[in-house]
Amino acid sequence: MERRAAAHDAVASGAVRPDRPGPTGPTGPTSPVAAPRPGVELSAQGRAERSTRARVARLILELGPSTASVIGGRLGLTPAAIRRHLDNLLTEGLIETRTARTYASRGRGRPARLFAITDAGRSAFEHTYDDLASSALRFLAQEAGPAAVEKFARHQVSELERRYGAVLAGAAPADRVRALADALSADGYAASAYAAPAAGEAAPAGPAGAVGPATAGEQLCQHHCPVAHVAAEFPQLCEAETEAFGRLLGRPVQRLATIAHGDGICTTHVTGRSLADRQGISASGGQPC
Repeated sequence: MERRAAAHDAVASGAVRPDRPGPTGPTGPTSPVAAPRPGVELSAQGRAERSTRARVARLILELGPSTASVIGGRLGLTPAAIRRHLDNLLTEGLIETRTARTYASRGRGRPARLFAITDAGRSAFEHTYDDLASSALRFLAQEAGPAAVEKFARHQVSELERRYGAVLAGAAPADRVRALADALSADGYAASAYAAPAAGEAAPAGPAGAVGPATAGEQLCQHHCPVAHVAAEFPQLCEAETEAFGRLLGRPVQRLATIAHGDGICTTHVTGRSLADRQGISASGGQPC
């Protein structure tokens, strides 16, 4: 019940859209969102607590694995308050803890503890027909072969590519990765863009577009994937999306990580403009996920 309540709070906070039914179960339509029990009403304090908890979960989804201090700072919560909400989300199985990777000596003390969204937490933000879509693609593959699935994947991406192409056409070349991230976010992918460090260099603090000599391009990060469970079985969906990114940006791209394969974020590396020009790399040279 706690997990369902958290999913219900996510809807109340605008994190998920309740207007789409979930997949059909043995007793009728099922959904990660449960209706409140008749006659049970939360106190004002209880509603506020759950609303804040939903905001915490949403921020972790958008930022990716983050420390308690970062999450609390972004939401203006005290250390005690953020610990309480994180503990509740951990108990409900909506988030999990990880240990931050260290690339240099941190000195004494414990490694940073990161909080990341789990599959259960991610599913509270998803309202897709995963079971039906997987079944339909399975049938298509059996009846018409893998090439038909690839054709379907490219067809699905073509509409997004058409819409995003119109947006990117008005952006300066240096701003196109950021513009693509904004367009993806508007469609629910919670995307962001950053300058990518060159080998052996620390990541710069500036946003995407501010690419200098210490960078080898940019990284496009998608913190949410509405079709992650389907893409886990049919990677052609990820491959078609990656190819579309390369065409939209006019630069070679390479998918480094995907939510569908168990990573916390879908990460796409976009080769820097000057490097691509010097090496004569085409936009079709990216490696699919």
